[in-house]
Order: sequence, then structure tokens, then C-alpha cells
Amino acid sequence: MLAMREPERIPASCFSRRLVCFAAAAIILFFSCFVVRGFAPTAWAQSASAAPVAGEYLGTLGPLHLKLHLAVDANGKMSGTLDSLDQGAKGLPCADFEQDGQALSFAVPSVHGTWKGTVSSDGGTLSGTWDQGAPTPVKFIRDSFVPAAKPSAVDGIWLGTLQAGSMSLRVQLHVKSNQAGQEFCTNDSVDQRAMGMECANVQFIAGSFFFDVPIVHGHWEGKLASDGNTLTGTWSQGSPLPLNFARQAAAIQPPPPPPPPVVYDPAAKPATAADIEEVLKNDLAEALKSGELAPSTGAGVSIGVVEHGVRRVFSFGTAKADSIFEIGSITKTFTGLVLAQMVEQGKVKLDDPVRELLPSGTVAKPAGPEITLVDLATQHSGLPRMPDDFNPTDNANPYADYHTANMYAFLAKNGVGKPAQQPPYLYSNFGFGLLGQALAARAGSSYEQLLKQEVLLPLGLGDTTITLSPALKARFIAGHAASHEPAHAWDLDAFAGAGGIRSTAGDMLAYVEANLHPEALRLAAKSAEAGTLSKALVASHELRADAFPGQRIALAWHFDPVSGNYWHNGATGGYSSYAFFNPKGDYAAVVLLNTSIGDKGSFADRVGEHISERLAGKQAISLAK
Repeated sequence: MLAMREPERIPASCFSRRLVCFAAAAIILFFSCFVVRGFAPTAWAQSASAAPVAGEYLGTLGPLHLKLHLAVDANGKMSGTLDSLDQGAKGLPCADFEQDGQALSFAVPSVHGTWKGTVSSDGGTLSGTWDQGAPTPVKFIRDSFVPAAKPSAVDGIWLGTLQAGSMSLRVQLHVKSNQAGQEFCTNDSVDQRAMGMECANVQFIAGSFFFDVPIVHGHWEGKLASDGNTLTGTWSQGSPLPLNFARQAAAIQPPPPPPPPVVYDPAAKPATAADIEEVLKNDLAEALKSGELAPSTGAGVSIGVVEHGVRRVFSFGTAKADSIFEIGSITKTFTGLVLAQMVEQGKVKLDDPVRELLPSGTVAKPAGPEITLVDLATQHSGLPRMPDDFNPTDNANPYADYHTANMYAFLAKNGVGKPAQQPPYLYSNFGFGLLGQALAARAGSSYEQLLKQEVLLPLGLGDTTITLSPALKARFIAGHAASHEPAHAWDLDAFAGAGGIRSTAGDMLAYVEANLHPEALRLAAKSAEAGTLSKALVASHELRADAFPGQRIALAWHFDPVSGNYWHNGATGGYSSYAFFNPKGDYAAVVLLNTSIGDKGSFADRVGEHISERLAGKQAISLAK
């Protein structure tokens, strides 16, 4: 959803990159855009003839195991959540339930997915189709397991290592028993990402334990140690091999799948701003003919590049140089700059608790350490990516009805305490939305007006805004989903500071150029806010915490020490974006695309990375596909 993805530098990406998104036969985790995660259930009225469906259901989507939790309250209102067990993605809220007799459908808004099908007369089976761009059959079967009141001696999670020639494969068992004393288990080959393989003929008799795994024609048998913490035995799948298990407190997750091979274009002499359009015209030739920018896609990209003071703005596909796009999570860098401005002006301090900026009584003061403004701006607040009360009325425009009152209600419930030890980097759209609201509350203004006064007016960014005027609407390019179908624009209210800005390549280029040379700002107007902007820009670049491996973070901007780039990316339902500036190389660029991210990641990211590599004279990630 909001592909407010969180940025991911493996390589980069969305309103930020790796959000949970389903794709044809797999669930893909995006990390950076405005990726939304967390839709609360939507109520529905169950018809009198509706088949009973409350309970838990198990299903598979390709190799992934799903668990569907459905509930119906006393008033007949239905709610539900979906788990992708292999990926550790649990509690994805379902919405838009509709049931008419045996027909049932629902949506999982956070991943742009829908399920539609029929319910068996006894409610035991849900047979239908999952659709997230490519319809895929998915059947859910009711989980009728009732656990034993007292677990057996072998119930629990077990981990062992199978040495097969030169390969060491971790094997994980999940063992449970029911009320009748029957044993059940599933088997994970963790390193092969083969999870949840069902066992058969599971028995535990007088200390001996054995089971089959029919799908791989395997059999294990052995004994439980007297201390109850070790299973010693043999795995047979042809030739017998020793395989012992140790009891574990918690299950481990499989390693992420290897990324697809990255194809690079050969290195060439460093490009300049003067020739970068021709370079890209050649490098994008295949994409313009039959790829991401082909005429049939409706896609267009606007690009701005500055290098040693030479500026160029140009476009390809359906875009024009002055087309307006949603920039998604790049908005967060503006919010970080507003914070730096207010610090320079003495209106706040970085280590101020966010609670102190909010209306009195919004959230209780915690007993120990609490979340500060700098925690929010560096993604170290510990707040979730999305609140659990996020329940859009319109999934095509999901943020429009999440207001400040909703944000404050969630915060009052969640609290603003944090561990004594600094929380790790955890990308939070909610955290940046809260930061924007808190700064606006301190200023006695709306976030949009505060942004205008502190950044947009001083820099003369007349095409950058949250609310489009009629004149700007005329240049607002239509957005597209990853499947290239038309997508609704997103109107952000409480989350405006996390992903609500719309802009052009020209304005965004002026913005990254100001970041590139804060000592030589081209101010459009004199004001108190303009007078502090240079120092605020410098302060916003100070590296303050670790981000994901190999990366650091300033006030919203991520920093890659290998390339020397400060960068951020973004995506919403119909747009994606990428921006970077490199002080050492004295160049910067912005890429705005009217297509959201898909199962292959962000094309805007790839174009942005390609430009960076061309300007540096390095081999460049290919844009051909």
C-alpha cells in the first residue's frame, strides 16, 4: 500500500522499500516507500443464509504458508487478519468483507490484494482466487486443531543440522499434540526456504519419536534424551544420515531469497549534466520501446540533474518537464529540514520529548526514557511502521480519512516510552507523520503551512505543495499501479509529513541543489526562516545513527559511505521517486515516475542509481528490462 516504502539500500527504494506485498505466487516485502502496513478490520453485515466462517484457516500461496483469522461479533460484524508465516508477517488486517450465502470476498489493503471465492456448507473450506495483479487459486481449510491441555514431552520447536555431503542444512521441527494425545508436526528446511512441510505417521511412544515427511519421501526416527531437550536419531531419504535436534525457545526464520542477478552496463567516462540526457536516451532505449516506459504502459519519467553547477531537466514517455508527481517518502527529508529549521530558530531542541509538543493530555508521560524528536527523524523511535487502527474507507485513497485525532488516539494507547537502550533502526511512516504533526502543533500551524514558511517560500519552490491549486492540477500527471492500471492519487492528512508532497523535477532539483550547496543558497525571498536555512541544511546532513547494514542516517536522509550519496526514495499507489546528492562529486539528481513499485522493486530507484553511477564513471545498473 502506501508504498510508503521504507528505504532499502540493497539497493535503494518507496514511500519507502520492503513492505509486505503479495505478488502472483509470492509475498514480496518492500522496505521504503510510504509502505503501509496495518489496516484494521472493516465491519460487514452477515446475511441470514451466510455459511459460518469464524475461526482460523490455513492455505498456501505458491511456496508460502498463509493463516487466515476470521471472527464475527455478536452483532454479526466480521473482522480478520492474515499471516504470511514463512516471512514472519503476521496480523495484516483484512477489510471490505462481503458475504452473500456461500459467496465471500475480502481485501488485504496493505498489500493491494483481494480474495474472492465460496464457502463450503460446513464452513470448513474457503475455495477461491487471490488477486494482486495476477489471479492465483488459493484455498483455505479450517484449522480444527485443539491443543492438548498439557503438552507432551516432545511438543515444541526443535532445530538440527543435516550434513549432506558438503552441504549443511538446518532442519526445524514444530511439534504439537491435540486433546486426544495425537502428535503432529511440520518440518522446515530453513536454508532451502522450504517451510511448513507436513509430517505424517507422527508417533511418540515410550521415549521413541518418529515421523515421515511424504513430500520429500523422508523418515526420521530417534529418542528423546532424559532431560527432554535433545532428540537423537537418523534421517532417511535414501541413505541414512545422523540428524539430532535441540529444543529451541523460538523458531528461526529462513534467510531472505537471493536477489536476482544484477546486470550492469559497462563503465564509461563520467557523464556530465550537459550530456546526461543523451546518455539516458541510449540507456533507456529498450525500456522506452518494450519495457517500463513503453507507450502501452502510460508511464512517464521526469529527471533533473545538476553537476558542477550545470542543471538539466528533461523527461521521457508520457511525462513533461513540468509534470507534477507525488514524491512519497522523500517528503520525510523536508520534514527533517523543517525540524532543523525550528532547532536553529530556538523553537525546539532535537532531544525534546515529542510528548511536550503535543496538545496537553494527548499521551501520558512514561516512567522512564521517552521518544524524542531526533528519535523520530532518524527512525529510531521504536514506533511501528503503521498504527493498528489504520482502517481506510477507500483503499484507493487509503490515508485520506486517517486524521490527527486518530493519530493521537493510537499514541495514547501505544505510549511514548522507549527502552533505556536506544531502539534499533525501524522505518516508521507513523513516526514521521507524528513528527510533522508535532512540529505543526508547536508552530500553531498546519503542517502544510509550516512547510511552506520554513522551506518552500525561502527556496522559491512554487510547484511544490500538498494541496494542488487548479493550475497545478492541470499539470498533475496521472498515476499508475505497478500493473500499469490507473491509480488514484493519495490525499494524506495526519501522515502528510511522511509522504504528502507533490512536486516537479525542476523544483526537486532546486531542492537537492540546495542540499548540495547550503553555503550558496539561491533564496527567493528574505525572511526569518530564510535566514536560518543554510545552517539548518548543514545540520540536517549530520550523521546521527546507524540505519540498515552499511548505511547511516541524518535527519531523514540516508547516507551510503561507499558512493558518498545522501539519498531517499518514495512511492505511493501510483508514483515512485528517488533523489540523491553527492557533496564530494558535486552532483545531484531526482527521478519522478508516474508508476508505483512492483514485484521487481522500484524502476525509479534503478534510474536514480544508474544516473549516480554514470556521473561517477562507474559500471551502471542496467535499465534495459
